[in-house]
Amino acid sequence: MKITRLSLWHVALTSHTAYYMADGKTCDTVETAVIAVETDDGLTGWGEVCPIPHYLPAYARGVGPALQELAPVLIGGDPVGVGALMAKADAYLQGHVYAKSALDIALWDITGQVAGLPLHALLGGQRQADMPLYHSITCVEPDEMARIAREAQGQGITQFQAKLGASGDWQTDVERLTKVREAVGPGPLVYGDWNCGAASLEATRVGRAVAHLDVMLEQPCATLEDCARVRAATGLPMKLDELAHDTASLLRAHELGVMDAVALKLSKFGGLSATRRARDLCLHLGARMCIEDTWGSDITTAALLHLGAATEPGRVLNVCDLSGYVAPRLAPDAPARQNGRIAPPKGPGLGITVDTACLGTPDLILD
Repeated sequence: MKITRLSLWHVALTSHTAYYMADGKTCDTVETAVIAVETDDGLTGWGEVCPIPHYLPAYARGVGPALQELAPVLIGGDPVGVGALMAKADAYLQGHVYAKSALDIALWDITGQVAGLPLHALLGGQRQADMPLYHSITCVEPDEMARIAREAQGQGITQFQAKLGASGDWQTDVERLTKVREAVGPGPLVYGDWNCGAASLEATRVGRAVAHLDVMLEQPCATLEDCARVRAATGLPMKLDELAHDTASLLRAHELGVMDAVALKLSKFGGLSATRRARDLCLHLGARMCIEDTWGSDITTAALLHLGAATEPGRVLNVCDLSGYVAPRLAPDAPARQNGRIAPPKGPGLGITVDTACLGTPDLILD
């Protein structure tokens, strides 16, 4: 089997609500990059990557130039046995892991179709029928955040991420965490996320003010060392996100004691292959994992659900139905949340059917 064509689309995904985060970050309408890898056997593999602005050194319009650069390696290559072809791609073009993430997912999709198996069967076997979700709450007025939390709880959600820092004053962040915690009652997981947007001083003041509550902090500062200072000063557990992106960062975070939980996002590591290796390292290090991606629709959601389903249930803190936050949906038969949980697709490969009519005409074709 050989790859005969690569196609690329750019699709605008609009969130059901604008997400306001610390340091001026906003996620409203974001462009996702969708790729199709076609073969001479008539199979097509699908991949997706959706970098959100101001979040990572990545952008959706960078995927096309990366694919053009890699075309001499990819066209005519064997898509089955993902590691061999991705190793050639890495040797030919260093870095650009976000662009390679979409490619890696598409190659896994083809491999699963050839095997006649869903991807979770190839990633370690299905360990759980469905997985818990969290609900991300935009950083707005505290009372409104509490209302959103109660509404999500009514739909079966038991984990709540409260965005912090958008208003620039630490006292309001204390109120946000307090009211969300009170709104959902004892038991559910609540954590406050600054998306690297806080100095250690402000994050410590917030953490100390809510230290009597059952809450976790997420990625307050832009360096692991500052996060460690906040962890030590507040005594609260901590989840990492932006600063977890490769083996070295995971090992350093574990050494500093700031990785009670960690977000493993496909596009940060470079797709399913690299994120699976990160998953295995986290199993060894003892961290709970949130298996997800930066943003996106049904394709990347299907990929992360397969990896989550193939992971030891006791170590999966949550997954994310990214496609449930945005429109349009790119695959009508993709999974949807049910009572706060979500199951992986059952068909071979990614197990979803991409709506090509929704995509329209490709922006780039390489053959």
